[in-house]
Amino acid sequence: MTNTPTTPDTRKTPFYCCHVEEGAKMVPFAGYMMPIQYEDGIMREHEWVRTRAGLFDVSHMGQCLLKGKDAAANISRLTPSSFRKTIDGRCRYTVLTNKDGGIIDDLIVTRIDEETFYLVINAACRDKDIAWIKDNLEGDVTFEEYPEGSALIALQGPYAVEVLKELLFHKTDIENLTYMHAMPARLMGEDIMITRSGYTGEDGFELSLPMAHDKVQQIWRTLVQHADVKPIGLGARDSLRLEMGFPLYGHDLDDKTSPVEADIAWVINKKNTGFFGEDRIRKELENGAQKKRIGIKLTEKGVAREGSTLLSPDGKVIGTLTSGGFSPSTKQAIGQGYVDTDYAVPGKTVLVEVRNRRLRAATHELNFINPRTLKPGA
Repeated sequence: MTNTPTTPDTRKTPFYCCHVEEGAKMVPFAGYMMPIQYEDGIMREHEWVRTRAGLFDVSHMGQCLLKGKDAAANISRLTPSSFRKTIDGRCRYTVLTNKDGGIIDDLIVTRIDEETFYLVINAACRDKDIAWIKDNLEGDVTFEEYPEGSALIALQGPYAVEVLKELLFHKTDIENLTYMHAMPARLMGEDIMITRSGYTGEDGFELSLPMAHDKVQQIWRTLVQHADVKPIGLGARDSLRLEMGFPLYGHDLDDKTSPVEADIAWVINKKNTGFFGEDRIRKELENGAQKKRIGIKLTEKGVAREGSTLLSPDGKVIGTLTSGGFSPSTKQAIGQGYVDTDYAVPGKTVLVEVRNRRLRAATHELNFINPRTLKPGA
């Protein structure tokens, strides 16, 4: 399969050789060469995750630690969420906000203990996230970034727990680990961390593997040899999250958009105060925002393209599509975007302008299939 050539500035994850062995089509993504799909193709990979277990390389994501007596206070100021009373092992989906209430990035924060918090940030936002966090830390707190090349994998799908129990953790009680919680474990003589989380809408786990590359490659090869496991690329990762209505930073979220507009107001803790952008965010919570993120499904044949203009039935511009694609599960074109608040309810007739054609569509709940897990922050 033809691959995009690397450049001197393109990095490789610890699993690059494994992707090549599996026949992946490699493309540059967020500064890394990443698999967009394998030989089965995006559609089959998507369906495999929904029915069995898919293995994802997410080592391009940034892994960081905040440590110190004031770590919880700092996280609660950098995000609208409160972590002061979070229990050990609890993971939360949240956002970094700027002074204007816009979203710098979305991320997962896990409390390891009272003075240690583990952050997973988006690869494309890593440099700006780290700079923002470092520039705004106060008190007794330190910031640590995991070394370049640190491994992070996700096994997602209804068979994920059985596969991990059979192959890697038969002496570990991972089946009782609840969703959006983490636990330490030992693997190949090394300390690792397991979180029951993911971005597909399926049951699944993420494994942070701070160990030598030969060991993590052995873990990858062990998993993909299982009859119920296949490696999955970025293409299916995108269609899986789109069906669930999960936002993608740089597309559905940006530094001008607030958590209220993005319809993730549940990340905002009512009692948390002093976080960046609080004035705007509180006003929008009280008075409503002028636009809001909503799901869109085409009701006639066509493609929902990112960047397409959304219109009312009489041709008035009401918003923009920020993500779009084909849903393998529902067999229809779907997307998400921002519309005037009056249209931000399911069941409204709208038009999607695609290449000078106006396609009939309808607003929809953000998720297009019934989730098998809770939303990321639940």
